[in-house]
Amino acid sequence: MIDRTGRDGAKPLLRVLAGEAVWPPPLWLMRQAGRYLAEYRAVRSGVADFIALCTTPDLAAEVTLQPIRRFGFDAAILFSDILMLPWALGHGLAFREGEGPVLPPLRDAASLARLDPGRLAERIAPILETVRLVRAGLTREGFDRTALIGFAGAPFTVACYMVDGGSARDFVATRTMAYADPGLFAALMEKLTETTIAYLSAQIAAGAEVVMLFDSWAGLLAPPLFDAHVIRPARRIVAGLAALHPGVPVIGFPRLAGAALGPYAAGSGVAAVGVDTGTALGFARGAVGEKMALQGNLDPLAVLAGGAGLAAAVDAVLTAGRGGPFVFNLGHGILPATPVAHVEALVRQVRAG
Repeated sequence: MIDRTGRDGAKPLLRVLAGEAVWPPPLWLMRQAGRYLAEYRAVRSGVADFIALCTTPDLAAEVTLQPIRRFGFDAAILFSDILMLPWALGHGLAFREGEGPVLPPLRDAASLARLDPGRLAERIAPILETVRLVRAGLTREGFDRTALIGFAGAPFTVACYMVDGGSARDFVATRTMAYADPGLFAALMEKLTETTIAYLSAQIAAGAEVVMLFDSWAGLLAPPLFDAHVIRPARRIVAGLAALHPGVPVIGFPRLAGAALGPYAAGSGVAAVGVDTGTALGFARGAVGEKMALQGNLDPLAVLAGGAGLAAAVDAVLTAGRGGPFVFNLGHGILPATPVAHVEALVRQVRAG
């Protein structure tokens, strides 16, 4: 069981997720393993496709560790993708250059019935091996203060890609199904919720010390649907994991939630709330209360730009985050064209507090 009291003082991220205000704040970046790093591009160039990279443990562990070696972040996050869960359930998935993920649109009960939770354990085995390799690698390479984060897509966001068949501007098909065929949509959400609990539980058993729920499209939903398909599934996942792994914190990231951030924090039971670029940290602190940890929310474009603009933006986030439990991060993932020198400057400034 992880000590969430903060008494051990060992890992800054775990101390903050236990409610302690640590300064300078722990730091990691969403999509910190990726194309902006030359070492990542070197590994990726030797693999047939993105799914192969996610399911080859030696390579996935290597790219997970690369940004830790380079920047000394306070957390390593498993290199994978939120859509590996539907892939593990037998749903079709491909990643096409310039197009992103492509899936067969799930629009009927027959398609839902083909999702097979019985396949899950076998299909996620390589991902769990990656978790074990990363946990061992962090110890072997002396990153004793670096926590390991596992993750999954939250059920609504995963459903968006499954129903719409890939990336979409507004995920109209998914949101329409929630109104027009609530029974089918509820059944899909039920299956995704239960398998997400199993998937994250397996990651924790393999060595993840924290898990994160990415609900990238949560803010597209009107309030009643937000409660039904964002807050309630998150609450079930958090409660299910707490029963299986007491003391392991969950970070929730209901992107675009805005005014619903407070109800999400209160209703989901997460230990920390990720804040997106469009939400002021001051508002978020008022919405979630003084004791809950916040994570965020530097604009990735500021990191891309660098220079005085980056320095001012980092300072603004540090100022807004000071005084409460806070994890410095981005409001969305780091952009592939970001110069490494800009990330180095960001790290230096955050470490200086």
